[in-house]
Amino acid sequence: MSLIEDLKWRYATKKYDPTLIVEEEDVKKIVEAARLAPTSSGLQQFRILVIKNKELQNKIVPIAYDQQIVADCSHLLVFVAWDRYTEDRIDTIYDFTTDERELPRGRMGSYTDRLKGMYLPQSSEENFAHTARQAYIGLGLALAQAAELKIDSTPMEGFDSAELDDLLDLNVGGMRSVLMLPLGYRDQEDWLAPMKKVRNPMKDFMTKLYE
Repeated sequence: MSLIEDLKWRYATKKYDPTLIVEEEDVKKIVEAARLAPTSSGLQQFRILVIKNKELQNKIVPIAYDQQIVADCSHLLVFVAWDRYTEDRIDTIYDFTTDERELPRGRMGSYTDRLKGMYLPQSSEENFAHTARQAYIGLGLALAQAAELKIDSTPMEGFDSAELDDLLDLNVGGMRSVLMLPLGYRDQEDWLAPMKKVRNPMKDFMTKLYE
């Protein structure tokens, strides 16, 4: 099946069968697809927390405005991003990059200096707005990989990020939550599953505009 057909198959699942569990190897593939996502300046500003502890998932339900899919899904992925840019974070990534490419450390110094000059004077909220956007690139690849594996998923922004950060102690590591992605298998009673998918009404306009 082509990627387009896989994407036509998927939808934002509204009800999961809690008895069906995703194989760990498939979860790793989904996470790996997100890890391979391109990010601004190659800084990999986001991380993914994989939660399969039901007690913890149940604690997240009220934080997610009582959306039961958080508890009923097989695995809950939480995408988190740097709370802000720092010299150390930028240098650490580029030291790793030059080491991997067998280049001398500091080879990219002029470029990293420009990055620091651009991001470090910004407020933490300006920084986070940028780092959070990188997580959405990873989300897109995770959704595509899940669809290829015929694993249901639901991208979610509907939760109290501050409460989730506190529950997961994200502030300790200088991270903030961006979005969640439940993974699992749809329940046969999911009300949305049988409905006709509504495609982007701008499709024809965009095709004409850019052809």
